[in-house]
Amino acid sequence: MKKLGFGLMRLPQTDPNKASAVDVEQVKKMVDLFIEKGFTYFDTALMYNGFASEAVAKEALVDRYPRESFTLATKLHAGFFNSFEDRDKVFEGQLKKTGVTFFDYYLLHGIEEGMYEKYEQYDCFNWMLQKKADGLIKHAGFSFHDKPELLDEILTKYPQMEFVQLQLNYLDWESEWIQARKCYEVATKHGKPVIVMEPVKGGTLANVPPEVEKMFKDYDPNLSVPSWAIRFAASLDNVMVVLSGMSNLEQMQDNLSYMEDFKPLTEEELAMTRKAADMINSQIAIPCTACHYCTEGCPMHIAIPEYFSLYNEDMRDDLEHKGWTINFTNYDTLTKTFGKASECIGCGQCEAVCPQHLPIIENLVLVKEHFEH
Repeated sequence: MKKLGFGLMRLPQTDPNKASAVDVEQVKKMVDLFIEKGFTYFDTALMYNGFASEAVAKEALVDRYPRESFTLATKLHAGFFNSFEDRDKVFEGQLKKTGVTFFDYYLLHGIEEGMYEKYEQYDCFNWMLQKKADGLIKHAGFSFHDKPELLDEILTKYPQMEFVQLQLNYLDWESEWIQARKCYEVATKHGKPVIVMEPVKGGTLANVPPEVEKMFKDYDPNLSVPSWAIRFAASLDNVMVVLSGMSNLEQMQDNLSYMEDFKPLTEEELAMTRKAADMINSQIAIPCTACHYCTEGCPMHIAIPEYFSLYNEDMRDDLEHKGWTINFTNYDTLTKTFGKASECIGCGQCEAVCPQHLPIIENLVLVKEHFEH
């Protein structure tokens, strides 16, 4: 299998204010070019593009190509079932919506600590393995958004899982929150190939600071800025496929130009991605060093450094053009254990001990306004 997958998550739209208004004719052209160049992996999910993605997959792909000519992946999300019977209703609805009789890859969607409890409550891992035994799924796995320790726990408990889908890019590689490298290493230790999601971090690594763009263009003016991010992910030995949520034919053409005959990054190029990550990370909204001095005596038990980290990532991500990010989920996950930013009582003990002399109380207001609106 070639290492580029078509992520059917950010499809071209006829109405930018309506996610489900997909430009199906353009998607057909993109599918045709993708398959013509020898690529086969398509990734969808129940809620993508305002719940339209699976139906678009049927119209643009399944109804137009022989079943053996492509591989199709979709997912079960914890937000759409509340009983054992619901799991089957969702699955049967997905078969009908996509028009296939089986899925090549099927995933439990977006596992983090809270969702994992629900997947366990309804025995979803074994349910998925039974679907595989019944011939309705060829390969069973899950996508993951949490700590490497939890990933290790899941893969130890369920060694039958065949792959893991991880958020992985050169910006998140050493991130203390995403911990992409550590999660990748856990999957590799367990012998599970990795499917990469968010290689361009939702567009962040396509719209880098000017100095980063200049560095890349000075090295090779023929390579696009996002190509560096996708090639970084694809260069990892244990990566099976890199998903790209292509939104127009031009993005598709660009990705195919360097992935059709893919060449891994050289050591010099890898060093440039590390430098780019440092340059991007230097442009942060709240210069917190995560020393945690502020949290020791917080009467409301607020995860101040963690909240600042999530806020910084979103501010760097140019939200004006992106909207929702995974950090909204990450914030909600943290608030199950820690106090919310809005619960700050302004006692000031944190500011008294902060070695960076940050206006922590003011910054928590920014976090509240961003994540709790």
